[in-house]
Amino acid sequence: MPDNKEAEPFHVSMVVHAIHFFSWFYDMATYIPWQLATYSSWTYQNRLKAEPIMGDTQNPWRMVGSQQLKLRKRQDCKTLDEDFERSCQEYGSLEALGTREILSEEDEVQSNGKVFKKLIMGDYKWRTYTEFLQDVDNFGKGLVSLGLQPKQNILIFAETRAEFQIGLQACFRYNFPAVTLYATLGEAAIAYGINQTGIKYVITTTTLLTKLKSIQKDIPTVTHIICMEDPVAKLDEKKLSNGIKVTSFQAVINRGAASKNVERLRPTAEDLAIIMYTSGSTGNPKGVMISHRNVLAAVCGAVDRINDVEVGETAAVYLPLAHILECVVELSLITLGCRLGYSSPQTLTDTGTKIKKGCPGDVRILKPNLIIFVPMILERIYKGITEKVKGGSALQRAIFNFAVDYKCKHLDQGFNTPILNRLIFSKLTRQLGGQVRLMICGGAPLASDLQRFIQSCFNSSLIQGYGLTETCGVACVSESRDMRIGHVGPPVTTTQVKLVDWPEGGYTNKDKPNPRGEVIVGGQNIAMGYYQMDQLTKEVFIQDNGIRYFCTGDIGEFLPDGSLKIIDRKKDLVKLQTGEYISLATIENFLKKSPFIDNICVYADPLYDYCLALIVPYKKAVQEAANNNNLAGKSFEELCGRSEILKEVLASLAATGKEAKLQKWEIPRKVHLCEEAWTPENGLVTDAFKLKRKPIANQYSAEINRMYGKHR
Repeated sequence: MPDNKEAEPFHVSMVVHAIHFFSWFYDMATYIPWQLATYSSWTYQNRLKAEPIMGDTQNPWRMVGSQQLKLRKRQDCKTLDEDFERSCQEYGSLEALGTREILSEEDEVQSNGKVFKKLIMGDYKWRTYTEFLQDVDNFGKGLVSLGLQPKQNILIFAETRAEFQIGLQACFRYNFPAVTLYATLGEAAIAYGINQTGIKYVITTTTLLTKLKSIQKDIPTVTHIICMEDPVAKLDEKKLSNGIKVTSFQAVINRGAASKNVERLRPTAEDLAIIMYTSGSTGNPKGVMISHRNVLAAVCGAVDRINDVEVGETAAVYLPLAHILECVVELSLITLGCRLGYSSPQTLTDTGTKIKKGCPGDVRILKPNLIIFVPMILERIYKGITEKVKGGSALQRAIFNFAVDYKCKHLDQGFNTPILNRLIFSKLTRQLGGQVRLMICGGAPLASDLQRFIQSCFNSSLIQGYGLTETCGVACVSESRDMRIGHVGPPVTTTQVKLVDWPEGGYTNKDKPNPRGEVIVGGQNIAMGYYQMDQLTKEVFIQDNGIRYFCTGDIGEFLPDGSLKIIDRKKDLVKLQTGEYISLATIENFLKKSPFIDNICVYADPLYDYCLALIVPYKKAVQEAANNNNLAGKSFEELCGRSEILKEVLASLAATGKEAKLQKWEIPRKVHLCEEAWTPENGLVTDAFKLKRKPIANQYSAEINRMYGKHR
């Protein structure tokens, strides 16, 4: 996958030719032993995994051998509190939740004179499953003693940390529907969610308390704020100006421990467990209502698919717990008896923005076996690796490029490369702690060549999951032993998937060689609907033969082995003036391989015969292009507007598009380089880093009009 290849010096070429010769000899000598050693794995990953009921592609697809959809993993545990209590009984003395100590915070002066706060961190401190249950029960009792009533909504508005999981489990246990909002939402969206759900009690962090203070006049129903403590920011427990009481998280646990004869109303399977607000790529966020039954079905499907995870294995968890992917994966790992080591994107690795230089990142200390990713983070890892390789010698670049190409080809054939793993890729695996064997990726499409690159460099399985908040995060998940790329796996054991014809896009479930159509997901994991949005619920949630389905709007294709491949999205399809359809997301996914792109939004106006691209450029690539065009010393902002840089970016897009076999009209004809990064904080991407197309188009409307020659 590396695209930093260039003409090699003679001595480098000779060395590479010698390596090719020895690798060819090695392959010939080991071919038969490897065939014998990997035959069972090859047979397993290529077996038939799912098929349509009665063999008719118009019918739902299920896992092979699934006569009935499964409901939950533990048949006698019908609610989340029962399932959690069973886990704590089974794994009592084992470590459950880990939080890394923050020893101090120091100012670090940058080369440009700016000062950033950096953390000096210690080891992880762990709660056992027994202590986990005790804290959950006491926190629930504490909430009762503060006046929270069963079935009364409570908001958890926090970054991912152990206390978030404790608060969530307490809500499940005491039948308080937990409302979740992303920590990066704007003030208007936060107030909207609070007011729509009638929130009186909020669980938050010291960092986010500032946001709540700034909107306190807009959230008149809120009476109590429970704040998770921050080691470097002291909590002021004084009332806010409008009388809202502020209490520390630990104080609520202590209050619950001192409470006696507290009764709890046990939830039922049909009771509301979570109102999870989606990140809202358009308009206000939508609150998805998820029951205990829904979550347990999702957890069952996830656990069945990662069933080779062993009790006591360690996972690094850091993605937003307010996102369904992280939520379901964490609950699944608790069911499996794993250790959850909490981290953040700013402290995960040695190069994290909050880590003081010389202090190891969280994964170095944690040494996880499992890590969860979203594609955007993997894309940044890829660009970081290729940039570092590019800075090495010609010989180092050539050897690395050979190693990646060689391993990718062997993985395609079902083989591994133990010698290269030890000699070349072990340095990269140590950056993630050296013990990672399983990576889970979801939340957005993952490019096939990126998936293969990451698998090669980190010597790990990288499985893709497909699901939405409305399907409780799961629909299809690939298998850890399946090293093939370009698909999201077969339906999990608790779901069935239908492909419905979409004539406008030219997709039908009778297409050859593979059936295609809109993906409709059914099963017990399908959410109850949208909170106070009955009309929208009726439009996208349907009932068919006693099964509840959600209409995803995604276009899928079932491969011959029963794995699903997501190939398009109805909302991302634009018909150009010339009649050709282009898929914006598909084009973006291919063009992200360009070394110039940190993020990209393709825009197409149906009145024109070409598309445009708004690009957040990769700064190092822009600086290198500046040096090549005698523009060294110019500011990044000035370089983004220079015609010489734009010309190089367009050439790179054209080359990348040609390599991906895009059509001429699918390659952007004009581009605008955006100086500002797109973040959840500025509202241009969601917390899962999905593009918010409408806000982006609104912010850059002047640039779009200019590129199309419009005058307004």
